[in-house]
Amino acid sequence: MKVYVLPAHEDWVVDRFVKEWAESNSDITTFVPEEADVIWILAGWCWRKLSPALLSKKKVVVTVHHVVPEKFDNLKLADFIERDKFVTAYHVYNQVTYDFVRSISKKPIQILQYWANQDVWKKTSDKTTLRNKYRLPLRAYIVGSFQRDTEGFDLKTPKLEKGPDLFADYVTKLHNKLGGHNLHVVLAGWRRQYVISRLKENSVNFSYFELPDQHTLNELYQTLDLYPVTARYEGGPQALIECGLLDVPVVSRNVGIAPYVLPSESINDDVELAVPNVPSVELLKIPASFQRYRRFLETLP
Repeated sequence: MKVYVLPAHEDWVVDRFVKEWAESNSDITTFVPEEADVIWILAGWCWRKLSPALLSKKKVVVTVHHVVPEKFDNLKLADFIERDKFVTAYHVYNQVTYDFVRSISKKPIQILQYWANQDVWKKTSDKTTLRNKYRLPLRAYIVGSFQRDTEGFDLKTPKLEKGPDLFADYVTKLHNKLGGHNLHVVLAGWRRQYVISRLKENSVNFSYFELPDQHTLNELYQTLDLYPVTARYEGGPQALIECGLLDVPVVSRNVGIAPYVLPSESINDDVELAVPNVPSVELLKIPASFQRYRRFLETLP
């Protein structure tokens, strides 16, 4: 069996997934789609980069990362239905996405969680050293959020599926509970203007690292006491994997892979009521986790 994984070329996490897959599965990977037995469209929205003539001759797997029902309009439905004609099977990360895809397709669907790359996300130093390095308060309770939070058409409108409003509500309550000066928020990633404005409104101390490289982000995780996942819809998020590898406690809404990696007491749609725990990702580490994917691809109908 030879597998071709279609890259997105969008400088997003999918391209890292393609690279990690190829590095650990070189024996079954081809970079020439015509040579493949299986074409894996890991970025489902890129399927038109391949010709219908080619897709019709191959086994085709499409990964659906997550779906925001409010944004799944008639155009997206039509595109899904057209692509579905070529699909052999779908791959999703969680039950919620499974249920959505099942509602519009009769094709087989496999749930497999993200893999965890412990060679990328690994401890580099102690918390005190890293807080000093990034000029963060040593004694503060530090909460992190490393994702975009505004829509692409402006820098004000919150991307509600990511829950930036819920994150801001949560840290504001935590700020008040801790007496005003004992909380510090670390933000990373681009388009954080919505959360920044909310933190300023409520006098919550924060530090912002706009476009950190992977090494910096890895170290910023290690400065944290807590990472809240406040999204309304998620495939992962990747933060659950990364926190698990770096021993960062998490509280989460009931989204994405949270039910697969966190105990039930750490999951609550009111994150104030959730108990922090480090995600359990031992079974997702590579290269062992790739065996589940290989079995799935090898047994396609």
